[in-house]
Amino acid sequence: MRSEDDRRRLLELARASVSAAATGGPLPEVPDEEVFQAQGGAFVTLKRNGSLRGCIGHFTGTGTIGRTVVDMAAAAATGDPRFPSVRPEEVGRLSIEISLLSPMEPARPEEVVPGEHGLYIRDGFRSGTLLPQVAREEGWDRETFLAHTCLKAGLPPDSWRREGVEIYTYTAEVFGEKMKGAGS
Repeated sequence: MRSEDDRRRLLELARASVSAAATGGPLPEVPDEEVFQAQGGAFVTLKRNGSLRGCIGHFTGTGTIGRTVVDMAAAAATGDPRFPSVRPEEVGRLSIEISLLSPMEPARPEEVVPGEHGLYIRDGFRSGTLLPQVAREEGWDRETFLAHTCLKAGLPPDSWRREGVEIYTYTAEVFGEKMKGAGS
């Protein structure tokens, strides 16, 4: 677990990256301090009025945690194919959430704990993931969580039952800013 100060600094770095990406400016440099130098994967989620506005991540990271947060925040702002790029005037109305990931572990369906585990499901060239907080926010049970992760991978919802489909779990340290943009 990171300290509140470390979490705040990671969120500030993510916000600076979102702002730079939205304006086309250079991404911020990663400070040479311990909090930014750890290794690992991370996802950055952007929300506006509580609704998803972008989410991109990398399971193993793109270098240090600091570099990964910079890269994933910029990608969430401008590279999530589900949404148009964030406009500069939107940045102040977005809330940012960071999920720092543990390594993935192979799992059987009965081992999945919704709200505690994130899921990664792969079948051939198709794969998809849902972060641990998605099942908690949606109130999903295990089978619903598995089905929605299959759908995210572009697979039929019951694919998790088939032999040969790979299921992995991971955990995440999740923290974020207070909601912004209410009524915006």
